[in-house]
Amino acid sequence: MPETLEVESQAAETWTLLRTLFGQQRRRFLIAASDLALHPAQAGALVQLASPLPMNELAARLGCDSSNVTGLIDRLEARGLVTRRSSFHDRRVKHVVLTDSGQQLRERLLERVGQPTPGFERLSISEQRQLATLLRRILDDGTAAREKRSS
Repeated sequence: MPETLEVESQAAETWTLLRTLFGQQRRRFLIAASDLALHPAQAGALVQLASPLPMNELAARLGCDSSNVTGLIDRLEARGLVTRRSSFHDRRVKHVVLTDSGQQLRERLLERVGQPTPGFERLSISEQRQLATLLRRILDDGTAAREKRSS
């Protein structure tokens, strides 16, 4: 098999394996969200709120429109899980901040989904480092390519 076809075939197999892994993680995430009486979008927002975030930054991290985040935050705020605070630098900018209840629920969610998926323990520390390095290269290359296209 010519080298180009072998590389493409290996990339396709690797991507299929990663999609399978992501699918398993997604299932864990959906079950945890449901168990905690959260819509998956609400759970995703809580995961992103390690620290206060401007609404537009939260929208970017969630990959959705700012108007969708407004409704999402309205629902989380109604449950007493988050609050909005004006930015010190620009009062028009609202930051989303976890309440104590929100922080506790976030911690419970991360206990369920923040740990590596089963199977990682079969990799040695060296293999885990190698995998992390390779994944960072993939992500870094994607970021660099997007930045080149946008400039």
